[in-house]
Amino acid sequence: MPSKSESPSEVLRWLQSQTADLWPAVLGSLSLRRSPCVRENCRACQSGEQHPSYVLYGRLKGRRFAVYVPEELVPEVRRCLDNGRALQELLFQAAPRYVKALKRERDQASKKKEN
Repeated sequence: MPSKSESPSEVLRWLQSQTADLWPAVLGSLSLRRSPCVRENCRACQSGEQHPSYVLYGRLKGRRFAVYVPEELVPEVRRCLDNGRALQELLFQAAPRYVKALKRERDQASKKKEN
């Protein structure tokens, strides 16, 4: 629970302590897709099963990207995505706390000037 009188540096220390174990972190989504191959008479394609592969989707500078992820790397990419979501949540929590701390610090400085 945040203190009502925490300073900006205390918010920063809190955020650093909370995020220390959240690396590596990425944002995006991991999807299993099925697509046909280029081989003629492929049984998997002819049966409609097609070929499964994992893809990381995301956005960069307003453009969508897709990156093939080999199956053996899927657990690590999932962990990175979980870390990314946790990091994003912490940043949302930090925003109001940090701004309130900055405003409190500003108000205290102006009170000292008045005295």
